[in-house]
Amino acid sequence: MSEIQRRWHEDGKPRPYTATATFGGVVWACGQVPTKADGSTPETLGDQVDTVFDNLEKVLADAGADLSRVLKVTVFLADFDEFDEFNAAYLNRFVGLTLPPRATVQVARFRGAKRIEMDVVAAAK
Repeated sequence: MSEIQRRWHEDGKPRPYTATATFGGVVWACGQVPTKADGSTPETLGDQVDTVFDNLEKVLADAGADLSRVLKVTVFLADFDEFDEFNAAYLNRFVGLTLPPRATVQVARFRGAKRIEMDVVAAAK
């Protein structure tokens, strides 16, 4: 397997997983939540989606990929009643790009104010 990149908490403590793994030119990004660098979580779901994408774009860039190379997206939503708000924010991040296949599921028990998590599989450049 190629080198696995590690991402650390802002407080310097290691996470029990890596941000991405790359093998055979494919990048698997771990689930990203709507936590900003300062530790805050945006209030609205639309803003949470934007923060998740910001986090995904960072880990993808670190692994040599970007949103234009995403092959598959998995979305975990706290409440399917918010699907339309989620979908509008999601589509805004893919303007001008081919939409990848996506699975969206409702889950329970996010920590704190978080209402979404996404992971992706992408082709490395």
